[in-house]
Amino acid sequence: MPYVVNQSSGQSGQATLVESTQADGKTFEQLRLECLQKGKLFEDPDFPAVEESLFFSQRVPVNFEWKRPVEICKTPQFIAGGATRTDICQGQLGDCWLLAAIASLTLHEDTLKRVVPHDQGFDRGYAGIFHFQFWQHNKWMDVVVDDRLPCVRNNLMFLHSADQTEFWSALLEKAYAKLNGSYESLKGGSTMEAMEDFTGGVGEMYETKSAPDNLFIVLKKAVERGSMLGCSIDITSSAESEAQTTTGLVKGHAYSITGVDEVNYRGAKVQLIRVRNPWGQVEWNGPWSDNAREWSVIDSSEKNRLLHNSLDDGEFWMEFGDFKSNYDKIEICNLTADSLSDDITKKWEVNLFEGNWIRGSTAGGCRNFIDTFWTNPQFKLRLKDPDDGDKMCSVIVALLQKNRRRLRKEGLDMETVGFAIYEAPDDQDHQGKDFFRYNGSKARSRSYVNMREVSERFRLPPGNYLVVPTTFQPHKEADFLIRIFSEKKAGAVEMGNTIQADLPEPPKPNPPDEETDEEKGLRRLFEQIAGSDKAISARELQHVLNNVLSRRKEVKFDGLTLNTCHSIINLMDVDGSGMLEFEEFKIFWDKLKKWIMLFLSYDTDRSGRMSSYELRSALNAAGMQLNNKILQLLGLRFADENYEIDFDDYLTCIVRLENMFRVFQAFDSKKTGEISLNMQQFLMLSMNI
Repeated sequence: MPYVVNQSSGQSGQATLVESTQADGKTFEQLRLECLQKGKLFEDPDFPAVEESLFFSQRVPVNFEWKRPVEICKTPQFIAGGATRTDICQGQLGDCWLLAAIASLTLHEDTLKRVVPHDQGFDRGYAGIFHFQFWQHNKWMDVVVDDRLPCVRNNLMFLHSADQTEFWSALLEKAYAKLNGSYESLKGGSTMEAMEDFTGGVGEMYETKSAPDNLFIVLKKAVERGSMLGCSIDITSSAESEAQTTTGLVKGHAYSITGVDEVNYRGAKVQLIRVRNPWGQVEWNGPWSDNAREWSVIDSSEKNRLLHNSLDDGEFWMEFGDFKSNYDKIEICNLTADSLSDDITKKWEVNLFEGNWIRGSTAGGCRNFIDTFWTNPQFKLRLKDPDDGDKMCSVIVALLQKNRRRLRKEGLDMETVGFAIYEAPDDQDHQGKDFFRYNGSKARSRSYVNMREVSERFRLPPGNYLVVPTTFQPHKEADFLIRIFSEKKAGAVEMGNTIQADLPEPPKPNPPDEETDEEKGLRRLFEQIAGSDKAISARELQHVLNNVLSRRKEVKFDGLTLNTCHSIINLMDVDGSGMLEFEEFKIFWDKLKKWIMLFLSYDTDRSGRMSSYELRSALNAAGMQLNNKILQLLGLRFADENYEIDFDDYLTCIVRLENMFRVFQAFDSKKTGEISLNMQQFLMLSMNI
């Protein structure tokens, strides 16, 4: 259940909506109060102190026991002397990517206090319960844990502080493990993944040796927006790890970028970048370093503006060209508006959508698979205003897979994902196969990779664009979140999200004396079946349709069920008799011929079956437009294991849909698109999907 938390520091007065992850919906404060009233220490039922919370694919390799900090030392502290990088020491778990992100987090006080609320500790109000806040899929989650930690001989097994009485980092790691299902789920990852979960931001990575020409502007704008920035120098072997160069830089070490600016120097503008070594010492000793001669000719006001000092505090300025020559990688975690302090005025505009790739309907794979690529979810982006002082629009597209770490225990892992961007036509329809066959992409992700998030920055002229996120292979299922960041406000909408039908009333049959030869033959057939009551029941309709359709060799047909024939009668029975008279039967027969022709036109391989990926097109041709959600459910309901639909399932589907559209339209007398249920809910209930 969502609830409001007031951030007490850095973001005074700013309220943040967070959501409890507890199965019972109780908040941290509610649970802590219950424990204090009962005089008991909290034991988390959602993440119990058992072996399965540690590993899911193996037994714990050492003898361990769960201990609370009060059992490990006499005077435990939550945070001792401020949260710093020395509080982060790796244990027996391969989650250094997470630890690097936590180290970066300690450099951003406001962000740290959101992730690690300071309203908890081991003194007054202690009840064995702690909480932490993480961003997950556009929501801030408040994750509660008890303070039982896995130990070996009274030492923490995993993340720990250099100060053995301090426990905030170990408890943070436990909360993140709970969020992802287990400690083992944290093995292997990208630092950017955790940085995003700490901020709600979106990550970018640049290689300095192949960076775009406007890299300095990119970094300057990122700093202005309060983004988290890091940089590092590559190593060629483990022996080079944290080796110091002659210029005072450390290889294989994570630095933070804290400032980007320009200064007047000898009549020219010089681009500068400020870098911080989290060690708090060991600095660059080249040009523009703390005591470099370049500062002696700089105006004192410029020095004050840049907050220059000559302390050995780990922070230093470099000329931007020297920076690119010495450093290899830059990571930027761009913060969204809800991640920023109140004093940050320049914010990214963001459009966000959630979606799914479901096999048989919307899991079309990449452009290599043209027959199904077009069925992927599509999002239309309208870029109207260029960046300030520019003719182009800066856009970051970030595609994120949801819940994949948590699914590891079920044998699933990251899918290989990417996206493409096309120049979009003016209409709002979901684009079909021919559009992608004859139009090339204007931009795309550099590669398809099996990472949680793929993000890319683009410079595009104002206009309309179509963003298509995909897995690399078709038929791969996953939930995703796609975020589109822009410097100026941009419009965005999911394509193919309309539910509507254009079902004109069929023409009345000709009177008997004007019937064509075909109609006369159909009347004779009807009279043979109907008998003396001159009407056809559901069972009689089943008999005749199965006889007629089973003779058609071009369709695969296993026979219509009695329920489908009842649906046909419900659709065509105007007088409510529960049977079909000749006029009703004649109108249905005309519909059936049209539906057969549609089926055959979308049976592209002449197998007698239609690909379930073609269902959208077939229904559109029949006058019915459905959104992705309903198409996904129809694919799961009617397609076989090869993502094919035979004719009897196709006919059942199309008859029920037309029936339900007509019923809905009859009740929706004001044409609002809603009755007591909206159209989507009504169709899902009526179709039993």
